[in-house]
Amino acid sequence: MDVGSVTGLRVWLLPPLLLPLLRHSVRAADTRDTRVSMDDDFLLPYAHGHGPSHSHRHVRDCQPIFHGSTTHESRPSSNHSGLPFVESKVFVTDVPGSSRFAYGHMTVVQDPLRTVSVLEPVGPGGCWLNQRSSVEEMAKAAGCLYALNAGFFNPDTGKCLGNLVSDGKRVLDSGGVQNAQFGIRRDGTLVFGYLSQGDVNDPFNPFVQLVSGVVWLLRNGEVYINQSLEAECDATQTTGQFRNFVDVVSARSVVGHDAEGRLVLFHIEGMTGVRGMSLWEVAAFLKKNGVINAINLDGGGSSTFVVNGSLTSYPSDHCKLDNRWRCSREVSSILCVHPRRCESQDCSGHGDCVDGRCVCQPGWKGIACHALVCEPPACGARGLCTANGCVCDAGWSGTNCSQECLPGFYGDGCRQTCDCANGSSCDPVHGHCTCPPGFQGNTCEQVCPLGFFGLSCAQECHCDNQCPCDPQTGSCNATLPLVTTDTLHRAGVCLAKQITSRRQEDEAHHRAEQPYLTEPTWLIINLTLATLLSASLLVHLVQACRGSDPNQRARYSYVPLTSINDSGLT
Repeated sequence: MDVGSVTGLRVWLLPPLLLPLLRHSVRAADTRDTRVSMDDDFLLPYAHGHGPSHSHRHVRDCQPIFHGSTTHESRPSSNHSGLPFVESKVFVTDVPGSSRFAYGHMTVVQDPLRTVSVLEPVGPGGCWLNQRSSVEEMAKAAGCLYALNAGFFNPDTGKCLGNLVSDGKRVLDSGGVQNAQFGIRRDGTLVFGYLSQGDVNDPFNPFVQLVSGVVWLLRNGEVYINQSLEAECDATQTTGQFRNFVDVVSARSVVGHDAEGRLVLFHIEGMTGVRGMSLWEVAAFLKKNGVINAINLDGGGSSTFVVNGSLTSYPSDHCKLDNRWRCSREVSSILCVHPRRCESQDCSGHGDCVDGRCVCQPGWKGIACHALVCEPPACGARGLCTANGCVCDAGWSGTNCSQECLPGFYGDGCRQTCDCANGSSCDPVHGHCTCPPGFQGNTCEQVCPLGFFGLSCAQECHCDNQCPCDPQTGSCNATLPLVTTDTLHRAGVCLAKQITSRRQEDEAHHRAEQPYLTEPTWLIINLTLATLLSASLLVHLVQACRGSDPNQRARYSYVPLTSINDSGLT
């Protein structure tokens, strides 16, 4: 037999012709449609329930002091983009300290962030429905190149146990139960160990894959089983069953990583108490083969390894319909190695998935094209980061929005031109004009009216004879512009003509309304007439008085009227 690259005391790679012999009974069972397992080789770590009842603080306080307060290990994963990205070997090895031989599979995966997923049974929602499915069925449905059973489940109800995150979707939360965990964070970091609720729910670098096991086998290249016994054994029950779970030989499934950040899927064939490996033997074997951190997954009859949808491991459970044969068990979750996928199939809508990697559009970055290249505070307080760089507030420009608009420009991107006249300044945000002294108007196009000067033309001139002043300074000794002088001359001539014309009109109107004799004249005339009348009356009175004298009466002759009339008729 050829010696393989996996190191142990003695390891052989099996020739391909012998593999069908190891699985002949399984294939026979397939042809007879008797593939339902009896679930008779259950390897349970706890007699009642699952997981310890103590807190994460207990785990932290009980670990060796040189680990500080960190109860898990984080390592960057390999991001090798070449092919092949996965290699799997079948091996046979003798077990040190015994006469037993063990055989199984070791699969090394490059770039696990894009090639490994934790899957629940029968697709999304299977765990919530307490469903189970065989590793073959799940692997075929998901297109897995390689698949290994993963998390524990309740054998009576089928309920998935522990934490479970599948392709970025939170499926189960253990509520802080302290069992060994394996996960891959969004940035590709591999995580092994015990996690607090804060670790599990980290919003800044969340888990995209997470599954719970039982027993941390290797920590930083050293066997960590004794510490795990203390951390994961429930204080409410005896340690007998948990110790037996660790010590008994059985089929085992393990996940770990090597020094290069490559993920290692390890599977050992076995049957509880008959063949296989104890966890001590598994840890020693993995340590010799360069594994740095590793946790134990569900084992016993659950331990199953599938290649391209076909069963390649030898199950330990008997078949229900015919117990002469062995059947693979239906389980609750698997680790699936698939062709490279982008973390986000549509690259968050900002790129294209090419060979498992997102090729981001300009302005976007990150493994899922989920982050802007421009990130605060790149644009300062006067801009907003976008895929096209900084979008500056109105009135600002520059790559980081630190430059105010140049004179004469304003608005978004400083693309609008100011329309301000007479040396006025333009507001860089809205384009409003600020007029210098002596001007007014929306664009400062108007000189102050005569008699006013200063800012906004709000001050009044105080020059002799109401002469105009300089519209900017208010000086009365100002030499006015030629245009203004000409305007004033024309206005003066026009005003003089208007005044003369109006005066003439007023005088004519006044004469038309004025009487022929003035009041004093009328008064003199009236007095004169009154005097004459008085004198005439006085004379008549005097004469009348004189006529009453007998001596004067003889001066007159008496002629009867009839005589006068008769004489006139003859």
